[in-house]
Amino acid sequence: MDDLIARVAAVLPSVRGDLENLVRIESVWADPARRGEVQRSAQAVADLLTAAGFADVEIVSEGGAPAVIARHPAPPGAPTVLLYAHHDVQPEGDPAQWDSPPFEPIERAGRLYGRGSADDKAGIATHLAAFRAHRGTPPVGVTVFVEGEEESGSPSLGALLAAHKDKLAADVIVIADSDNWTPDIPALTVSLRGLADCVVEVETLHHGLHSGMWGGVVPDALTVLVSLLASLHDDAGNVAVAGLHESSAADVDRGPDWVRAESGLLDGVTEIGSGTVAQRLWAKPAITVIGIEF
Repeated sequence: MDDLIARVAAVLPSVRGDLENLVRIESVWADPARRGEVQRSAQAVADLLTAAGFADVEIVSEGGAPAVIARHPAPPGAPTVLLYAHHDVQPEGDPAQWDSPPFEPIERAGRLYGRGSADDKAGIATHLAAFRAHRGTPPVGVTVFVEGEEESGSPSLGALLAAHKDKLAADVIVIADSDNWTPDIPALTVSLRGLADCVVEVETLHHGLHSGMWGGVVPDALTVLVSLLASLHDDAGNVAVAGLHESSAADVDRGPDWVRAESGLLDGVTEIGSGTVAQRLWAKPAITVIGIEF
């Protein structure tokens, strides 16, 4: 184990450099003008995996963004591990809102900033580090699957899995697209809360009315919607929808100062919900309103 730890430390500088180069590629699949950058990103990932020692590397697409599949055969009797990450990133929004250029990796206070430096080009770097630390001969079979449209909802993922299921067959899957409780303590996330999304439409009138004439008599749709949304939580901020499952979380916790610093919570705004931070983040249901249009 000490030897493996030393080998991991030895490969980290090169992996850091590769991660920075990946961050510089503007692989925003949601932006049609940058589809070429996504192709360039996929090629860069394929080149890195080839250089790391994967003999079978290909770029595949089933009508969507390019994905990369790299395979290293398992030794006789050994299982195969599938390592997942994605090379596409979210749009950067207004660059003026950034403290540094979004596609130029910058280290500040021990953290690397830049679009994709964490989500999820860091996942690619993690897989590279592990494979390099084993000097290209891990004790198990390794398949790496790097998707190219996760940030757009993975619309062609089903087709990719169907078309390449034999190549992606594995005994266990490790997804490098989650969070650590702390950067100092290694952790494995073994389950996540499920996700469901919906669009709610509220209509109250056949046609528009003058509020000065009808206000106080007929309801306007936005007020009804706000009332509906307010009913989703109790006064403490806990989800008030019956029938949702709650499980237990790891016996760890962080205080309010950590929450405020990590989340950017503004002065005068308090946390919501009850229970430990770990319980609320990992085990209790959460409902978030992400937009209103009218």
